[in-house]
Amino acid sequence: MLPISMLSGVIMPTIATTSAAAKLTPSQSALDAARWSAVLARDATAAGDFRYGVRSTGIYCRPGCGARRPRRENVAFFRTSAEARAAGFRPCRRCRPDASKPDDGIVARIDEACRLIEAAEEAPTLETVARAVGLSRHHFHRAFTAALGVTPRAYAAACRTRRLRAGLGDASSVTAAAYGAGFNSSGRFYAQSNAILGMTPRAYRAGGADAEIRFAVGQCALGAILVAATGKGICAISLGDDPETLVRDLEDRFSAARLIGADPAFEATVARVVGLIEATGASGARLDMPLDIRGTAFQQQVWQALCAIPPGETRTYSEIAADLGTPRAVRAVARACAANPLAVAIPCHRVVRRDGDISGYRWGVERKRALLEREARG
Repeated sequence: MLPISMLSGVIMPTIATTSAAAKLTPSQSALDAARWSAVLARDATAAGDFRYGVRSTGIYCRPGCGARRPRRENVAFFRTSAEARAAGFRPCRRCRPDASKPDDGIVARIDEACRLIEAAEEAPTLETVARAVGLSRHHFHRAFTAALGVTPRAYAAACRTRRLRAGLGDASSVTAAAYGAGFNSSGRFYAQSNAILGMTPRAYRAGGADAEIRFAVGQCALGAILVAATGKGICAISLGDDPETLVRDLEDRFSAARLIGADPAFEATVARVVGLIEATGASGARLDMPLDIRGTAFQQQVWQALCAIPPGETRTYSEIAADLGTPRAVRAVARACAANPLAVAIPCHRVVRRDGDISGYRWGVERKRALLEREARG
Protein backbone atom coordinates (compact mmCIF):
# COMPACT_ATOMS: atom_id res chain seq x y z
CA MET A 1 0.00 0.00 0.00
CA LEU A 2 2.75 2.41 -0.95
CA PRO A 3 1.81 5.93 -2.05
CA ILE A 4 1.39 5.89 -5.80
CA SER A 5 -0.87 8.79 -6.53
CA MET A 6 -0.37 8.46 -10.26
CA LEU A 7 -1.62 4.91 -10.25
CA SER A 8 -4.67 5.63 -8.38
CA GLY A 9 -8.22 5.28 -9.42
CA VAL A 10 -9.21 1.80 -8.36
CA ILE A 11 -12.93 1.44 -7.47
CA MET A 12 -13.00 -0.72 -4.36
CA PRO A 13 -15.84 -2.43 -2.50
CA THR A 14 -17.67 -0.50 0.18
CA ILE A 15 -16.67 -1.63 3.65
CA ALA A 16 -19.43 -1.74 6.22
CA THR A 17 -18.72 -0.19 9.57
CA THR A 18 -19.81 -1.73 12.82
CA SER A 19 -22.99 -0.50 14.43
CA ALA A 20 -20.98 0.73 17.41
CA ALA A 21 -19.14 3.13 15.15
CA ALA A 22 -22.40 4.88 14.31
CA LYS A 23 -22.93 6.11 17.90
CA LEU A 24 -19.71 7.11 19.58
CA THR A 25 -19.57 7.87 23.28
CA PRO A 26 -17.53 10.90 24.39
CA SER A 27 -14.74 8.60 25.59
CA GLN A 28 -14.77 6.70 22.30
CA SER A 29 -14.65 9.97 20.36
CA ALA A 30 -11.62 11.09 22.36
CA LEU A 31 -9.94 7.73 21.78
CA ASP A 32 -10.57 7.91 18.05
CA ALA A 33 -9.24 11.48 17.96
CA ALA A 34 -6.02 10.28 19.60
CA ARG A 35 -5.80 7.39 17.18
CA TRP A 36 -6.30 9.73 14.22
CA SER A 37 -3.50 11.94 15.50
CA ALA A 38 -1.25 8.87 15.64
CA VAL A 39 -2.15 8.02 12.02
CA LEU A 40 -1.39 11.56 10.87
CA ALA A 41 1.93 11.51 12.72
CA ARG A 42 2.71 7.98 11.49
CA ASP A 43 3.45 7.13 15.10
CA ALA A 44 4.92 3.63 14.92
CA THR A 45 5.04 3.43 18.73
CA ALA A 46 1.25 3.15 18.72
CA ALA A 47 1.31 0.15 16.38
CA GLY A 48 0.50 -2.34 19.12
CA ASP A 49 -2.56 -0.41 20.28
CA PHE A 50 -4.88 -0.44 17.26
CA ARG A 51 -5.32 -0.85 13.52
CA TYR A 52 -7.06 1.49 11.10
CA GLY A 53 -8.99 0.55 7.97
CA VAL A 54 -9.46 2.72 4.88
CA ARG A 55 -12.87 2.24 3.31
CA SER A 56 -11.88 3.62 -0.10
CA THR A 57 -9.22 0.91 -0.54
CA GLY A 58 -10.53 -1.88 1.68
CA ILE A 59 -7.14 -2.16 3.42
CA TYR A 60 -6.14 -1.93 7.08
CA CYS A 61 -2.80 -0.73 8.42
CA ARG A 62 -0.67 -0.06 11.47
CA PRO A 63 -0.71 3.60 12.56
CA GLY A 64 2.96 3.88 11.62
CA CYS A 65 2.37 2.86 7.99
CA GLY A 66 4.08 5.20 5.55
CA ALA A 67 1.29 4.99 2.98
CA ARG A 68 -0.47 8.05 1.68
CA ARG A 69 -2.62 9.49 4.48
CA PRO A 70 -6.33 8.74 3.98
CA ARG A 71 -9.26 11.07 4.44
CA ARG A 72 -10.64 11.01 7.96
CA GLU A 73 -14.15 10.15 6.78
CA ASN A 74 -12.79 7.00 5.12
CA VAL A 75 -11.10 5.69 8.27
CA ALA A 76 -12.41 3.14 10.79
CA PHE A 77 -10.46 2.09 13.89
CA PHE A 78 -10.10 -1.42 15.31
CA ARG A 79 -8.44 -2.84 18.38
CA THR A 80 -6.93 -5.80 16.53
CA SER A 81 -6.20 -7.10 13.07
CA ALA A 82 -8.86 -9.76 13.60
CA GLU A 83 -11.53 -7.08 14.07
CA ALA A 84 -10.41 -5.32 10.90
CA ARG A 85 -10.55 -8.56 8.90
CA ALA A 86 -13.99 -9.37 10.33
CA ALA A 87 -15.19 -5.99 9.04
CA GLY A 88 -14.08 -6.92 5.52
CA PHE A 89 -10.68 -5.21 5.31
CA ARG A 90 -7.49 -6.76 3.89
CA PRO A 91 -4.02 -6.38 5.42
CA CYS A 92 -1.70 -3.76 3.95
CA ARG A 93 1.14 -5.30 1.99
CA ARG A 94 3.40 -2.46 2.97
CA CYS A 95 3.23 -2.27 6.78
CA ARG A 96 2.14 -5.92 7.18
CA PRO A 97 -0.15 -5.31 10.17
CA ASP A 98 -0.54 -9.05 10.86
CA ALA A 99 3.19 -9.67 11.19
CA SER A 100 4.60 -9.71 14.70
CA LYS A 101 7.62 -7.71 13.54
CA PRO A 102 7.16 -5.88 10.27
CA ASP A 103 10.19 -5.69 8.06
CA ASP A 104 10.59 -1.97 8.60
CA GLY A 105 14.03 -2.05 6.99
CA ILE A 106 12.70 -3.20 3.61
CA VAL A 107 9.70 -0.86 3.83
CA ALA A 108 11.99 2.10 4.49
CA ARG A 109 14.22 1.16 1.56
CA ILE A 110 11.28 0.83 -0.82
CA ASP A 111 10.05 4.23 0.40
CA GLU A 112 13.47 5.69 -0.32
CA ALA A 113 13.52 4.08 -3.76
CA CYS A 114 10.14 5.65 -4.60
CA ARG A 115 11.44 9.08 -3.61
CA LEU A 116 14.58 8.61 -5.71
CA ILE A 117 12.58 7.56 -8.76
CA GLU A 118 10.10 10.42 -8.35
CA ALA A 119 12.86 13.02 -7.95
CA ALA A 120 15.04 11.82 -10.84
CA GLU A 121 15.01 13.96 -13.97
CA GLU A 122 15.48 10.81 -16.05
CA ALA A 123 14.39 7.32 -15.07
CA PRO A 124 17.32 5.79 -13.13
CA THR A 125 18.47 2.28 -13.92
CA LEU A 126 17.46 -0.62 -11.73
CA GLU A 127 21.08 -1.09 -10.70
CA THR A 128 21.40 2.56 -9.69
CA VAL A 129 18.34 2.57 -7.44
CA ALA A 130 19.11 -0.83 -5.93
CA ARG A 131 22.64 0.28 -5.04
CA ALA A 132 21.35 3.56 -3.57
CA VAL A 133 19.07 1.72 -1.13
CA GLY A 134 21.65 -0.94 -0.28
CA LEU A 135 20.02 -3.96 -1.92
CA SER A 136 21.10 -6.34 -4.64
CA ARG A 137 19.52 -5.78 -8.03
CA HIS A 138 17.50 -8.99 -7.85
CA HIS A 139 16.38 -8.54 -4.23
CA PHE A 140 15.34 -4.94 -4.83
CA HIS A 141 13.32 -5.78 -7.96
CA ARG A 142 11.51 -8.60 -6.17
CA ALA A 143 10.80 -6.58 -3.00
CA PHE A 144 9.65 -3.50 -4.92
CA THR A 145 7.31 -5.46 -7.18
CA ALA A 146 5.89 -7.43 -4.27
CA ALA A 147 5.18 -4.24 -2.31
CA LEU A 148 3.64 -2.16 -5.09
CA GLY A 149 2.34 -4.70 -7.61
CA VAL A 150 4.31 -2.99 -10.38
CA THR A 151 7.96 -3.15 -11.37
CA PRO A 152 10.39 -0.27 -10.72
CA ARG A 153 10.40 0.41 -14.44
CA ALA A 154 6.58 0.69 -14.56
CA TYR A 155 6.63 2.93 -11.50
CA ALA A 156 9.18 5.21 -13.16
CA ALA A 157 7.08 5.32 -16.33
CA ALA A 158 4.02 6.32 -14.30
CA CYS A 159 6.03 9.10 -12.62
CA ARG A 160 7.17 10.34 -16.01
CA THR A 161 3.62 10.31 -17.38
CA ARG A 162 2.36 12.28 -14.38
CA ARG A 163 5.10 14.89 -14.86
CA LEU A 164 4.32 15.09 -18.57
CA ARG A 165 0.61 15.69 -18.03
CA ALA A 166 1.36 18.35 -15.41
CA GLY A 167 4.06 19.99 -17.51
CA LEU A 168 2.24 20.26 -20.81
CA GLY A 169 0.09 23.07 -19.49
CA ASP A 170 2.99 25.18 -18.22
CA ALA A 171 6.02 24.42 -20.38
CA SER A 172 7.08 26.79 -23.14
CA SER A 173 6.72 24.02 -25.72
CA VAL A 174 5.72 20.37 -26.06
CA THR A 175 9.36 19.42 -26.48
CA ALA A 176 10.31 21.24 -23.28
CA ALA A 177 7.56 19.40 -21.41
CA ALA A 178 8.79 16.08 -22.80
CA TYR A 179 12.38 16.67 -21.68
CA GLY A 180 11.17 18.03 -18.35
CA ALA A 181 9.20 14.83 -17.79
CA GLY A 182 12.30 12.70 -18.32
CA PHE A 183 12.13 11.69 -21.98
CA ASN A 184 15.69 11.71 -23.25
CA SER A 185 14.75 12.23 -26.89
CA SER A 186 11.87 13.97 -28.63
CA GLY A 187 11.61 11.13 -31.16
CA ARG A 188 11.00 8.57 -28.44
CA PHE A 189 8.44 10.83 -26.81
CA TYR A 190 6.42 11.44 -29.97
CA ALA A 191 6.47 7.72 -30.76
CA GLN A 192 4.72 7.04 -27.45
CA SER A 193 2.70 10.23 -26.99
CA ASN A 194 -0.63 9.04 -28.38
CA ALA A 195 -0.60 5.94 -26.20
CA ILE A 196 0.31 7.99 -23.14
CA LEU A 197 -2.07 10.92 -23.65
CA GLY A 198 -4.83 9.49 -25.82
CA MET A 199 -4.33 12.28 -28.39
CA THR A 200 -1.54 14.37 -29.88
CA PRO A 201 0.56 16.30 -27.32
CA ARG A 202 -0.55 19.66 -28.69
CA ALA A 203 -4.21 18.65 -28.50
CA TYR A 204 -3.75 17.46 -24.93
CA ARG A 205 -1.93 20.68 -24.03
CA ALA A 206 -4.90 22.62 -25.33
CA GLY A 207 -7.37 20.44 -23.43
CA GLY A 208 -8.28 18.49 -26.56
CA ALA A 209 -8.84 21.66 -28.62
CA ASP A 210 -7.91 19.89 -31.86
CA ALA A 211 -10.21 16.96 -31.16
CA GLU A 212 -13.73 16.68 -32.52
CA ILE A 213 -15.89 14.31 -30.54
CA ARG A 214 -19.46 13.34 -31.33
CA PHE A 215 -21.60 12.07 -28.50
CA ALA A 216 -25.14 11.25 -27.57
CA VAL A 217 -26.99 10.14 -24.46
CA GLY A 218 -29.72 7.54 -24.45
CA GLN A 219 -31.40 4.95 -22.28
CA CYS A 220 -30.78 1.23 -22.01
CA ALA A 221 -31.65 -1.61 -19.66
CA LEU A 222 -28.90 -0.45 -17.30
CA GLY A 223 -29.98 3.20 -17.11
CA ALA A 224 -28.53 6.24 -18.87
CA ILE A 225 -25.81 5.60 -21.44
CA LEU A 226 -23.39 8.02 -23.09
CA VAL A 227 -21.53 7.06 -26.25
CA ALA A 228 -18.77 9.25 -27.69
CA ALA A 229 -16.50 8.82 -30.69
CA THR A 230 -13.62 10.52 -32.44
CA GLY A 231 -12.92 10.16 -36.11
CA LYS A 232 -11.00 6.97 -35.31
CA GLY A 233 -13.71 5.18 -33.37
CA ILE A 234 -15.65 4.98 -30.12
CA CYS A 235 -13.69 6.54 -27.26
CA ALA A 236 -16.21 6.35 -24.41
CA ILE A 237 -19.17 4.24 -23.31
CA SER A 238 -20.41 5.37 -19.91
CA LEU A 239 -23.31 4.17 -17.77
CA GLY A 240 -25.05 5.99 -14.93
CA ASP A 241 -28.24 7.24 -13.37
CA ASP A 242 -27.98 10.90 -14.40
CA PRO A 243 -27.43 11.81 -18.09
CA GLU A 244 -26.15 15.28 -17.14
CA THR A 245 -23.44 13.77 -14.95
CA LEU A 246 -22.27 11.58 -17.84
CA VAL A 247 -22.02 14.63 -20.11
CA ARG A 248 -20.12 16.63 -17.47
CA ASP A 249 -17.65 13.80 -17.08
CA LEU A 250 -17.02 13.83 -20.82
CA GLU A 251 -16.60 17.62 -20.78
CA ASP A 252 -14.10 17.36 -17.93
CA ARG A 253 -12.09 14.75 -19.81
CA PHE A 254 -11.95 16.85 -22.99
CA SER A 255 -12.28 20.34 -21.58
CA ALA A 256 -11.38 22.19 -24.79
CA ALA A 257 -12.41 19.66 -27.42
CA ARG A 258 -15.20 20.38 -29.83
CA LEU A 259 -18.05 18.25 -28.49
CA ILE A 260 -20.85 17.71 -30.97
CA GLY A 261 -24.21 16.49 -29.66
CA ALA A 262 -27.60 15.98 -31.29
CA ASP A 263 -26.05 14.68 -34.50
CA PRO A 264 -28.72 12.58 -36.26
CA ALA A 265 -26.06 10.59 -38.10
CA PHE A 266 -24.53 9.54 -34.77
CA GLU A 267 -27.79 8.13 -33.44
CA ALA A 268 -27.21 4.92 -35.40
CA THR A 269 -23.93 4.42 -33.59
CA VAL A 270 -25.61 4.87 -30.23
CA ALA A 271 -28.34 2.42 -31.25
CA ARG A 272 -25.73 -0.23 -32.05
CA VAL A 273 -24.08 0.24 -28.66
CA VAL A 274 -27.45 0.05 -26.90
CA GLY A 275 -28.10 -3.11 -28.88
CA LEU A 276 -24.91 -4.58 -27.45
CA ILE A 277 -26.08 -3.77 -23.92
CA GLU A 278 -29.49 -5.30 -24.51
CA ALA A 279 -27.99 -8.42 -26.12
CA THR A 280 -25.45 -9.00 -23.34
CA GLY A 281 -25.60 -12.68 -22.49
CA ALA A 282 -26.59 -13.74 -25.99
CA SER A 283 -24.16 -15.98 -27.84
CA GLY A 284 -21.80 -13.97 -30.04
CA ALA A 285 -22.90 -10.56 -28.76
CA ARG A 286 -20.04 -8.16 -29.41
CA LEU A 287 -19.48 -4.61 -30.63
CA ASP A 288 -18.18 -4.87 -34.18
CA MET A 289 -17.16 -1.24 -34.52
CA PRO A 290 -13.80 0.61 -34.56
CA LEU A 291 -12.59 1.73 -31.14
CA ASP A 292 -10.36 4.65 -30.24
CA ILE A 293 -9.01 3.54 -26.89
CA ARG A 294 -5.53 4.26 -25.63
CA GLY A 295 -3.70 3.49 -22.42
CA THR A 296 -0.39 2.31 -21.12
CA ALA A 297 1.09 -0.90 -22.49
CA PHE A 298 0.03 -2.75 -19.36
CA GLN A 299 -3.53 -1.40 -19.52
CA GLN A 300 -3.77 -2.51 -23.15
CA GLN A 301 -2.63 -6.00 -22.14
CA VAL A 302 -5.24 -6.17 -19.39
CA TRP A 303 -8.02 -4.93 -21.67
CA GLN A 304 -7.11 -7.52 -24.31
CA ALA A 305 -7.23 -10.21 -21.64
CA LEU A 306 -10.69 -9.02 -20.59
CA CYS A 307 -11.98 -9.29 -24.15
CA ALA A 308 -10.81 -12.91 -24.21
CA ILE A 309 -13.09 -13.91 -21.29
CA PRO A 310 -16.12 -15.72 -22.77
CA PRO A 311 -19.61 -14.47 -21.81
CA GLY A 312 -20.96 -16.36 -18.83
CA GLU A 313 -17.50 -16.86 -17.35
CA THR A 314 -15.47 -14.80 -14.88
CA ARG A 315 -11.82 -14.45 -13.95
CA THR A 316 -10.20 -13.15 -10.79
CA TYR A 317 -7.78 -10.27 -10.71
CA SER A 318 -5.10 -12.77 -9.66
CA GLU A 319 -5.84 -15.01 -12.65
CA ILE A 320 -5.56 -12.09 -15.07
CA ALA A 321 -2.25 -11.06 -13.51
CA ALA A 322 -0.93 -14.62 -13.74
CA ASP A 323 -2.04 -14.95 -17.38
CA LEU A 324 -0.07 -11.80 -18.20
CA GLY A 325 3.05 -13.24 -16.55
CA THR A 326 2.93 -10.74 -13.67
CA PRO A 327 1.34 -12.71 -10.81
CA ARG A 328 2.09 -10.03 -8.19
CA ALA A 329 0.53 -7.21 -10.20
CA VAL A 330 -3.00 -7.86 -8.90
CA ARG A 331 -3.54 -4.27 -7.80
CA ALA A 332 -2.27 -2.97 -11.14
CA VAL A 333 -4.77 -5.24 -12.92
CA ALA A 334 -7.55 -3.83 -10.74
CA ARG A 335 -6.46 -0.28 -11.60
CA ALA A 336 -6.49 -1.11 -15.32
CA CYS A 337 -10.02 -2.51 -15.01
CA ALA A 338 -11.12 0.67 -13.23
CA ALA A 339 -9.56 2.80 -15.99
CA ASN A 340 -11.51 1.05 -18.75
CA PRO A 341 -13.49 3.77 -20.59
CA LEU A 342 -15.70 1.41 -22.62
CA ALA A 343 -18.38 -0.24 -20.51
CA VAL A 344 -19.41 -3.72 -21.70
CA ALA A 345 -17.44 -3.41 -24.96
CA ILE A 346 -14.36 -4.17 -22.86
CA PRO A 347 -15.95 -6.53 -20.33
CA CYS A 348 -14.27 -5.58 -17.07
CA HIS A 349 -17.50 -6.70 -15.38
CA ARG A 350 -16.28 -10.29 -15.85
CA VAL A 351 -13.48 -9.85 -13.30
CA VAL A 352 -14.25 -10.73 -9.69
CA ARG A 353 -12.39 -11.08 -6.43
CA ARG A 354 -10.74 -14.33 -5.40
CA ASP A 355 -13.58 -15.14 -2.99
CA GLY A 356 -16.12 -14.72 -5.80
CA ASP A 357 -17.35 -11.33 -4.58
CA ILE A 358 -18.14 -9.07 -7.52
CA SER A 359 -16.30 -6.16 -5.81
CA GLY A 360 -16.35 -2.69 -7.34
CA TYR A 361 -17.38 -1.51 -10.78
CA ARG A 362 -16.81 1.86 -12.33
CA TRP A 363 -20.47 2.13 -13.35
CA GLY A 364 -22.01 0.66 -10.20
CA VAL A 365 -21.95 -2.74 -8.53
CA GLU A 366 -25.64 -3.38 -9.26
CA ARG A 367 -25.02 -2.95 -12.98
CA LYS A 368 -22.12 -5.39 -12.77
CA ARG A 369 -24.32 -7.90 -10.98
CA ALA A 370 -27.06 -7.50 -13.59
CA LEU A 371 -24.61 -8.05 -16.45
CA LEU A 372 -23.17 -11.17 -14.87
CA GLU A 373 -26.61 -12.61 -14.14
CA ARG A 374 -27.74 -12.04 -17.73
CA GLU A 375 -24.59 -13.65 -19.09
CA ALA A 376 -24.94 -16.61 -16.72
CA ARG A 377 -28.47 -17.22 -18.08
CA GLY A 378 -27.09 -17.11 -21.60
